[in-house]
Amino acid sequence: MQILKRPVSHEELKAIAQNTFGDMVKCVADIRRGLLAIDADLHADLEALLLQNGSSQEDLWGFNLWVEEEGEDFIEFDSLINIRSWQNNPSRDILNPDVRDSIKSIVAKQIIG
Repeated sequence: MQILKRPVSHEELKAIAQNTFGDMVKCVADIRRGLLAIDADLHADLEALLLQNGSSQEDLWGFNLWVEEEGEDFIEFDSLINIRSWQNNPSRDILNPDVRDSIKSIVAKQIIG
C-alpha cells in the first residue's frame, strides 16, 4: 500500500498487480491534491491511508486499473467507497464526468508508458 511519490511505469504497475489480484490494481485518488494511492486488497484501506495523510473524504474516489487493458478499459470507476448520496453518487460507479476526468488526468500523470 503506497501513495505514489513518483510516476510508475506500466511495467511496474503490472508487477504491483502481482501482489494482489494479478491483473488489477485497486486505487484511490485525491482529486483535489492530485494524489494516487495504490496496491491494497480494499479501496477502504487506501482511503484510510490518504485520510491519515491529510486528504478530505469528499475528494477521495476509488477505482481499479486493469493492467492488461488499454484505453477506456484500463480504468474501471467502481468501488464501495464511491457510494455517497451527499455528493449525488448513490452508486459504486463514479457518475460525475468531471470526477472521472480528474481521475483520468491523475492516472495519466502517475502511470507512464
